[in-house]
Amino acid sequence: MEGHSPVDHMSSMDNQTAIDQFRYRKILQFFSSLIAHIIWWDLVVRRVPMVGHRAVATRPQRLREMSREFRGLAIEMGGVMIKLGQFLSSRVDVLPIEVTEELKGLQDEVPPADTDQMMGLLREQLGDISRRFEYIEPEPLAAASLGQVYRARLKPPRGSIGPGEQVVIKIQRPRIEEMVRTDLAALRVVAGWLMRYKPIRKRANIPALLEEFARTLWEELNYRAEADNADHFARIHANNPRIYIPRVYREHSTSRIVVLEDVEALKIGDVDGIIAAGIDPKEVADLLLEAYYTQIFVAEFFHADPHPGNMFVRPLAQPPDPNGNAPGYRAFQLIFVDFGMAVSVPKAMGENLRKVLIGVAQRDSRGLTEAYRDMGFLLPGADLERITEAQETVLNQIYGRNLLDLAQPDPREVEAIGREFRDLLYDFPFQIPQDFIYLGRAVGMISGLVSRLDPQINPWRQFERYGHQLIRSQSLAHLRERGLVGILEAVRPYLETPVRIQRLLEEAEKGRLKVQLKTDRDALLRQDRMEKRVGRLGWSIVTAAGILSATMIYLDRRREERRDNGRSRD
Repeated sequence: MEGHSPVDHMSSMDNQTAIDQFRYRKILQFFSSLIAHIIWWDLVVRRVPMVGHRAVATRPQRLREMSREFRGLAIEMGGVMIKLGQFLSSRVDVLPIEVTEELKGLQDEVPPADTDQMMGLLREQLGDISRRFEYIEPEPLAAASLGQVYRARLKPPRGSIGPGEQVVIKIQRPRIEEMVRTDLAALRVVAGWLMRYKPIRKRANIPALLEEFARTLWEELNYRAEADNADHFARIHANNPRIYIPRVYREHSTSRIVVLEDVEALKIGDVDGIIAAGIDPKEVADLLLEAYYTQIFVAEFFHADPHPGNMFVRPLAQPPDPNGNAPGYRAFQLIFVDFGMAVSVPKAMGENLRKVLIGVAQRDSRGLTEAYRDMGFLLPGADLERITEAQETVLNQIYGRNLLDLAQPDPREVEAIGREFRDLLYDFPFQIPQDFIYLGRAVGMISGLVSRLDPQINPWRQFERYGHQLIRSQSLAHLRERGLVGILEAVRPYLETPVRIQRLLEEAEKGRLKVQLKTDRDALLRQDRMEKRVGRLGWSIVTAAGILSATMIYLDRRREERRDNGRSRD
């Protein structure tokens, strides 16, 4: 077979360079046009008397059209653009519904790469694949933005009887690293443009957010790291047989190939299928929350891409009832797949998230505000007292409600809160912390999944047990820190109890026992209130950060409405 000449090689390199330059220019052209459109309509036309109302009235349709154009660009170019679109589509907590609805389809619209090309990459990484696999299905099982998945069967070990194990092979797309490098370079230029606008610059460090996005993206391209993540999650959930992590076949994996046990079952979003299988979707919702509580608050390492295609529900065999009764709901396992996007919670944030969790449990608005400040949600110089007051009001309004009520707030209540805290509408002293972009995204996606599985779920009760667990674990940790002396001091009253009981009986036998009853009604009431407060817990941002997010979103929208109404009157 003839080799390629140096001229052919140089020509190929020139072609790839031209393709990369074309991608770079096209991304810049799209975003420059998008920014110019927003400046014209939202900063110029809206200020013009008599016609400003048109900019406000047409804004939803314009947002939808711009999002549709971006979706077309993402599908055409693939790579980072699809990843960015998928990321934005899940941010229903911070983006208008016109944007998220239009981009939602990107989860399922990724065009597959050519299978011959993908098999060529597989051979390049593993050599003679016929020595490893009995067969590989020609059609991809799934096409993602960075890789493609095929179902296959391993060759059985030598001398064994029966077929080999069923697996899935995840193969990185051709030239994806070059595409990512080019796309990120263009997006860094766009981030610089956005930072020239003061309201954005004041509340978000766009270049820093982009670098966090880029860092996680590069980690996702390292399939050895994905295999490590899978093993890590298996250790995190090792004591919970209801959560299953597929096995990694490292002997068949490289930095661009990962082979995992085939565990596909019912998709977690298929509520009808889950019910038809005899599984209670409410139990699935509970287990999903338990899994993320463990990952975020205990392990401080969480699956950052919990969309419905990455989680399955596997029905387990139902044993016959010995009494002949009709069987109840069926047992199941919650299965996680695709571990490329896994994020460690920074230590400082983890500590503050636990403060948030306990703060909501105790209805401590001041403690919550301090935790938000320490996490970086509040701008320097923000009025902490006023924010605490707003937070306490919002918390009192929504506490105890189910997800359906939280998703459909009473407009009169919202209006009343807006009137009471109109000063915050104008100051709006909030910002987006860099470390929070993936945690906020994951929590938003989990909230959506849980509400689909159980719309009537009461998140305050569901998280109550997690608050108790956290408080107990912190108390035990405090005892351990105090050492042996502290532990002895804590248990001495219980060790002395039998002696005291013996002394009490002796006094009673001698007729010298006096009983005094003293009722301190205020103390009892305080104790009752304390017990109730310890039992309360929040939801949203895996507790109360969602309350802050909701307040931020609402205040921002009210501020825009007031500004628009004022301009319309002008």
